[in-house]
Amino acid sequence: MKKINFSLIPWRFQVVLGLLAIMVGAIAWRIVTLQVLDHDFLQAHGDARSVRHIPIPAHRGLISDRNGEPLAVSTPVVTLWANGKELAGARDRWGELASALGQDPKALSERLAQSSDREFMYLVRGLTPEKGEQVLDLKVPGVYSQEEFRRFYPAADVTAHVLGFTDIDDHGREGLELAFNDWLSGVPGKRQVLKDRRGRLIKAVQVSQNAKPGKTLALSLDLRLQYLAHRELRNAITEFGAKAGSLVMVDVKTGEILAMVNQPSYNPNNRRNLQPSAMRNRAMIDVFEPGSTMKPFSMTAALESGRWKPEDKVEVWPGSLRIGRYTIKDVSRSEGRDLDLTGILIKSSNVGMSKVAFDIGGQSIFNVMHQVGLGRDTGLGFPGERVGNLPNYREWRKAETATLSYGYGLSVTAVQLVHAYSVFANNGKIVPLSMTRVDNVPEGAQVIPENIAKTMQGMLQQVVEAPGGVYRAQVPGYHVAGKSGTARKTSTDSRGYAENSYRSLFAGFGPMKDPRIAVAVVIDEPSKSGYYGGLVSAPVFGRVMAGALRLLNVAPDNLPEPQQQTADSKAAKGGRS
Repeated sequence: MKKINFSLIPWRFQVVLGLLAIMVGAIAWRIVTLQVLDHDFLQAHGDARSVRHIPIPAHRGLISDRNGEPLAVSTPVVTLWANGKELAGARDRWGELASALGQDPKALSERLAQSSDREFMYLVRGLTPEKGEQVLDLKVPGVYSQEEFRRFYPAADVTAHVLGFTDIDDHGREGLELAFNDWLSGVPGKRQVLKDRRGRLIKAVQVSQNAKPGKTLALSLDLRLQYLAHRELRNAITEFGAKAGSLVMVDVKTGEILAMVNQPSYNPNNRRNLQPSAMRNRAMIDVFEPGSTMKPFSMTAALESGRWKPEDKVEVWPGSLRIGRYTIKDVSRSEGRDLDLTGILIKSSNVGMSKVAFDIGGQSIFNVMHQVGLGRDTGLGFPGERVGNLPNYREWRKAETATLSYGYGLSVTAVQLVHAYSVFANNGKIVPLSMTRVDNVPEGAQVIPENIAKTMQGMLQQVVEAPGGVYRAQVPGYHVAGKSGTARKTSTDSRGYAENSYRSLFAGFGPMKDPRIAVAVVIDEPSKSGYYGGLVSAPVFGRVMAGALRLLNVAPDNLPEPQQQTADSKAAKGGRS
């Protein structure tokens, strides 16, 4: 065989052969690189162009009352979305899609035309699964679905102000839904799927991360008591033509809020025509001057001073008292010239209370009110809750001392008011309030001496049961205690108080044998049939307290003694037998 003499081959041909050899080597090396050395890198890039992670929604935690009754639940819904680029190629089916969605064809066509260059747009959110399937069964190109959850409130307007609501993305926006949002929110999961270049689902591969639902929240509310309070407050607002109202009920031993209602209310399941004023939890956000409901705390300061006893008398004649350019007046006249301390509470004498306050000083009254929680944060952490105002002066003049003693010059919320009265009911101990169920009874702090607290219990019982007292607050079968109040409202457009504009109040507790619950009722601007607290708010207290004690199976402490059989009747019975 004759050997090739490369020296005889033209040099150009040698260059071509060399380049071919280099190209073959480069291709071989690239093949080795792609298949062996860079396999993981290229696999990842390939997956990135086809493998997708779809979020798996996690539902919010259940909110229940203290007995496990559901107050807020999450229900599965379907959200439909569209790829505008794909849907733009199916214009002939836009009318069919609009009909299935229940939307105006013209409006939907305009939306789709404006979003024809977008790969994502919402068509409708929160459909029932059945309705969503009906739309998807049309197989309109570019229409897809995703799973979501929607919040539902079984008690509707009865618990609206306490629970609040969530937005369309299931995030808490008001009330306890907002306060406990981190606790209630779940952690979404991930599902791995394969999609083509158009984003269409080819295959569901695996669940790479399971969704974690939110935690359950057990509230202190008793739904039975909530319904009761809601009904009675609503009826009173209607009967007296009032602007608004609030009612709060507290377990005096544990500090649990058993009921909290406001009027007007709203339905959180349908907020289309919602008025912003109806959303306000007035029991925690509205502050007001509490009027004569503060007199028991001023009286407590008098008893604590050691200078006064319940039987001590104060001259209240002629029913008015001049302090500089101010005149203090009593609404109801007493039969005599003098009243004892209990009589001052029964008659709600501003003159008598002021004279006692002058003797003990404004600072001592301030101290008692501060100790029972007025002017202080309740610690509930409710969004927007107000602290109120309890003034403290470097020098207590007569005017400031008098007005504070009968409930003017300070501001409180309904929650603070019922909390303060729970201290009397709990024998002088204050326990922290709670919106969640309490399993262990807190120790509490003794802020009023026990003997004085029990003395005040007896005096406040007389306010309800004595002749001339607030008889409309009485509860058949039970001894209860409390104090009414009627406070003029301040004017919004000028200094001073508005004409014919009042708040009617009553705060009390029961039963007296072993106080269990405290209730505060605030009714704003009653306009029909009167406005005094003993007329407007006291009956609400009485009806709610009566229903609550029976629902809680609290034994009556004011039943009539059974009549003793006489000896004659026994003898007659024996003769007949």
